[in-house]
Amino acid sequence: MTILSFYDLETKCSEQNKAIYEIAQEEEAALSEECVDVIRIKVLEDLLAMKEAIKNGLQSTEKAVSGWCGDDCVKLPKRFEKRAALFGKTFEKITTYALATAEENLRMGRIVACPTAGSCGIVPAVIAAVSEEEKIQEVQQVNGLLTAGMIGLLVSNKVQLAGAVAGCQAECGVASAMAAGALVQMLGGNVQECVQAAALALKNILGLTCDPVCGLVEVPCIKRNAFLAVHAVTAAELALCGVESKIPMDEIVDTLKITGQLMSPLLKETSLGGLAKTKTAQELEKKLFKK
Repeated sequence: MTILSFYDLETKCSEQNKAIYEIAQEEEAALSEECVDVIRIKVLEDLLAMKEAIKNGLQSTEKAVSGWCGDDCVKLPKRFEKRAALFGKTFEKITTYALATAEENLRMGRIVACPTAGSCGIVPAVIAAVSEEEKIQEVQQVNGLLTAGMIGLLVSNKVQLAGAVAGCQAECGVASAMAAGALVQMLGGNVQECVQAAALALKNILGLTCDPVCGLVEVPCIKRNAFLAVHAVTAAELALCGVESKIPMDEIVDTLKITGQLMSPLLKETSLGGLAKTKTAQELEKKLFKK
């Protein structure tokens, strides 16, 4: 891998006059000793698996073993049938698809960790919902997913993408940055706009803790997917309007790492602090383990 930073990525894209997805598929082809066409087929398989997870999630109301979560995504279409969402049909689909995927994960269904299982609903929801509403072709969706993958990979060069290491900023936060970059690519944005979208998404979620109730990837994890999918769209829209982050993406990633190091261990997936230790959470924990 010759690209280790976003500076390297933008430089290589500029020198070769290529988009991020083109560099990403070439790098992956070289690493895997496969041709680019094979890489794109594999990425397409991931894309189709994401959409299948959304479909399965929408069709099920089976709750998790805890009994807390699993039937929220079906509530959204019922509400939207009576009164459309203020932000329109795309918003309706993004939030619904994000919950559907995250709920499919808690049922141990097949999902694509992007970059993690706890953040699995963000990238699929944005790509699938926007593609449906904007009539974006499958080849462009693959380009978007490749772009998202490169963004996640470069962040992971410096920070382990795990709530236990750097909090949820390293999971849902990074997923939001990936989705933002993917969306800009699918909507015809350039390399700089893709990176700016990722930067805007990531820097505005720094410090997000990982405090799952009872140590389960349910509360607040599932609903967080819906919120940060919409967050990604905000970042993409700003970037496409020419809004730029005053802090470069590489420095934001450095800050992500430092913030994770400064974060209390109680707030990094240990369930020893934050929401996991609220009065209600402790009552839920007693009830759950009595079962």
